[in-house]
Amino acid sequence: MFKFGKKLMTVVLAASMSFGVFAATTSATDYWQNWTDGGGYVNAVNGSGGNYSVTWQNTGNFVVGKGWTYGTPNRVVNYNAGVFSPSGNGYLTFYGWTRNALIEYYVVDNWGTYRPTGTYKGTVTSDGGTYDIYTTMRYNQPSIDGYSTFPQYWSVRQSKRPIGVNSQITFQNHVNAWASKGMYLGSSWSYQVMATEGYQSSGSSNVTVW
Repeated sequence: MFKFGKKLMTVVLAASMSFGVFAATTSATDYWQNWTDGGGYVNAVNGSGGNYSVTWQNTGNFVVGKGWTYGTPNRVVNYNAGVFSPSGNGYLTFYGWTRNALIEYYVVDNWGTYRPTGTYKGTVTSDGGTYDIYTTMRYNQPSIDGYSTFPQYWSVRQSKRPIGVNSQITFQNHVNAWASKGMYLGSSWSYQVMATEGYQSSGSSNVTVW
């Protein structure tokens, strides 16, 4: 799995520009995330409305996405990835955090050369596809609350979602499925984004979120 260092920058959320995380007022989304650890080349563009684009080459870790400052379990995410073309490791994923308990979660619709896995918990069928459910653990790693030990919850689509079509993620279906496996999210919700993530790879992505 990826060893992203992005968790550290989420500590400051939209209040800080120091790691490239800031709020962007749009018609539907209000949160813009743009972070890289400095390795390689990343060019991220905060487009109009819910659009963003990113081109990267020989990167370390990066995450770029658009979404909402405050998460909710009943979020219905609509997006169109007109381009998602990683050469190497990359995810197209709905992504966020909760506190109380501290949990990082992913709903992965597409990926590059690496499909994330972990401890298998079952499946959930949602929005025209079946997702495998996994858990992983991070030990003393950067998070939105500094260095911590925390679980990661994953829903990973069994087949890659088509590119260039309007797509939907009904997050409540994943929340319910995770809970049925004893994977409970926290009671306090941080941000949620539809993100492009990459690690030691190159590629391009253009996504509109609403």
